[in-house]
Amino acid sequence: MEVAEGGNVEKVRDILRNNPNLNVIWGDDCGNTALHCACSSAHETTVSILLAHPDIDVNLKNRSGSTPFMRACSHGHASCARLLLKDQRVKVNEPNNGSTPLWDAAADGHLEVIRWWIASGREMDFGTPGNDKTDVMKAASDEGWYEVYTLLSDFKINPMETRRRVRRKLRISGESPCCFCISLCTSTLFSFFLSFFFYTVF
Repeated sequence: MEVAEGGNVEKVRDILRNNPNLNVIWGDDCGNTALHCACSSAHETTVSILLAHPDIDVNLKNRSGSTPFMRACSHGHASCARLLLKDQRVKVNEPNNGSTPLWDAAADGHLEVIRWWIASGREMDFGTPGNDKTDVMKAASDEGWYEVYTLLSDFKINPMETRRRVRRKLRISGESPCCFCISLCTSTLFSFFLSFFFYTVF
């Protein structure tokens, strides 16, 4: 847990390699798994390694009801959220005690998380989470996150054009839509071969 939170990639690899029967979904007193900790601490390489483990549960909730993806969104760690958005096993709209990952990202003004969400093509739940909370867009507006509000508003009105615009912006920032797709395929193939390695070698 501490190793994942600290982001020591080589140590994470060594532990997984030397302990093939390690319970990677074991949680601490708060129910946080290694994946929760890596997402909360923005250690994207550790997240990638853990996602490739054959026994990982990407949707496991801690004692407060948060999944690793929720932690990445609420902390604004776009690099980790991006990796989880690529993984089709991840339930991106999973609710938690009257909140959702999108609501958390919008209410806290995490624009980059929302940009990668739109670029990924994954479904976005704009509904009201419950517990007397406002809807996603009003949450952003009420907190003064007007760039977030405008982006979500544009996406609701014209999702295809907004997605193209966001992908162009991300390309300028360093990752093109083609690279996004290549990265997704590479991540999937890496996960397959690493899973095969775990099962055959150990």
